[in-house]
Amino acid sequence: MMRLVGLADIVLGVTAPTNDLHARLQRLPVVVPGTVAALTRTADIIIGLMLLMLSHGLRRRKHRAWQEVMALLMISALIGLAHATYLVRHHRDMAFGVGIGFVVLVLLIAAGAYFRSEFYAVGDPRTRWRALTVLIWLLAADLLIGLGYLAAPADVPGGYSFGARLETVVNGLVGVGGPVAFSPHDARGDFFYLLMGALGFVTVIVTAHLFLRPAKVQGRLDANDAGKIRALLGRHGAADSLGYFALRHDKSVIWSATKKSCIGYRVLSGVMLASGDPIGDREAWPGAIQAFLDVAARHAWVPAVVGCSEQGAETWCRNGDLSALEFGDEAVVKVADFSLEGRAMRNVRQMVTRVCRAGYVAEVRRVGDVPADEIARLVRQAETWRGNPTERGFSMALGRIGGRGDDQCVIATATQSGVLRALLHFVPWGDDGLSLDLMRRDRSAQPGLNDFMIAETIKAAPDLGVTHISLNFAAFRAALERGERIGAGPVTRAWRSVLIFMSKWFQIESLYKFNAKFAPEWVPRFMVFTSTKDAIRVGLAALEAEAFLVWPKVEARRIMQMLRNAVKQPRQPPA
Repeated sequence: MMRLVGLADIVLGVTAPTNDLHARLQRLPVVVPGTVAALTRTADIIIGLMLLMLSHGLRRRKHRAWQEVMALLMISALIGLAHATYLVRHHRDMAFGVGIGFVVLVLLIAAGAYFRSEFYAVGDPRTRWRALTVLIWLLAADLLIGLGYLAAPADVPGGYSFGARLETVVNGLVGVGGPVAFSPHDARGDFFYLLMGALGFVTVIVTAHLFLRPAKVQGRLDANDAGKIRALLGRHGAADSLGYFALRHDKSVIWSATKKSCIGYRVLSGVMLASGDPIGDREAWPGAIQAFLDVAARHAWVPAVVGCSEQGAETWCRNGDLSALEFGDEAVVKVADFSLEGRAMRNVRQMVTRVCRAGYVAEVRRVGDVPADEIARLVRQAETWRGNPTERGFSMALGRIGGRGDDQCVIATATQSGVLRALLHFVPWGDDGLSLDLMRRDRSAQPGLNDFMIAETIKAAPDLGVTHISLNFAAFRAALERGERIGAGPVTRAWRSVLIFMSKWFQIESLYKFNAKFAPEWVPRFMVFTSTKDAIRVGLAALEAEAFLVWPKVEARRIMQMLRNAVKQPRQPPA
């Protein structure tokens, strides 16, 4: 409803009174509140623009959005009252329609006040990056409104190019004239520059408010929570290979009332996304799940879980009235059963042999046994191999190497003639397991180097007291495997074709084939969400969390560093 009101305000404000479209839309005040007359067109457009911005928060039942919408509607009601009074005195034939629109507007305000309890959600955690996002959207809306006004034939003389009109709109936002010329005594030109100036003023004020207000820092794991999580992992860490990844610094944590269980999560695009199973005593899982759902309901977030086990999915669905979908498998290698012998391991065996003959040497150690300066050097070297500056990972990525308290992590390196060529990092999975966290290599290194390093890590596992290792997650593994079998149905084959096509961007097939080479045990993993209508939204949030979907943003620090480097760079003398 608010979107309809906002659009009506903008369209009626931009469209000229003499335009046929405006004449038809002028009937809207009778049934749609928010637009009263052309005399207050600038105020209508500003109010309409703000209502459009707030409609999303209103749909998510945000209490602050409800308060701001009520304030805007009251302002619109006051404008309507003043204009209705004027029309009663001077234009009695129009007063009836505007009066009805004003009455409906008052009824809408009364209804909003009556249902105020329905808008219970508190605000989301915020940073100042939102100010940049709002600035971009407001500028886009300002340009569309200005160009829409100049596109109306009754408002502007013809013969001006799009570039001239765009320049006029941009200049108008800062109070400067442009190439488009109105008649000296034409009030439409005065209205255009008044409108553009008002839009520019509102854009600056709103952006400045969002930037200068105290920023609520996004959820970060503090030292106290991290210590408690490590204590739980020490007692129950063997239950889930993803448990240690709850110690990522960019995750928040929800605790059960007894503090015997917790859930790590992030909030992205209105989705409260957890990963893996709850950590801690399984009897305390329902308490942590209920606390998680209560926080999601309080903020009107969509609760969801990615990568939980079958038992975890059953617990979530039973205690949270949620739905589960199997969307992939985790590859787990049993150290005692692994061998490079046999026909099935021929490909891996050949790769390992070639790498060994090329002079590569592997070393597998606990992080606590590696000097800090060596770890720093390894990390710096591995950073130079990255082709994409975006760090991927959420459910199966720790995001650091050699952090405080990570002494039981395992780091595997491969060198050739003393030069580092590849690095693997594993996190603990209970007392006798490892879970793959990071895998990087020099792009110019020997093919099959990753196969060699995993094989060497498995070979060194008994000395580390490790009996099982979790490798990469394979999304939709069962569908890929069934789709390539003889006798697979047309639907299965079509779904496999879609997955192979998507593998061009998300490495679905390549990860499955890489994991399958080590003959692992496949452990199903599930996605849990509220309902089918939220599945796409949850999927996009999961892709964003794993950094497969990265929204464009301005990296201020990187730009400032580039500027500093440019200033420090000495000038070359003229030839």
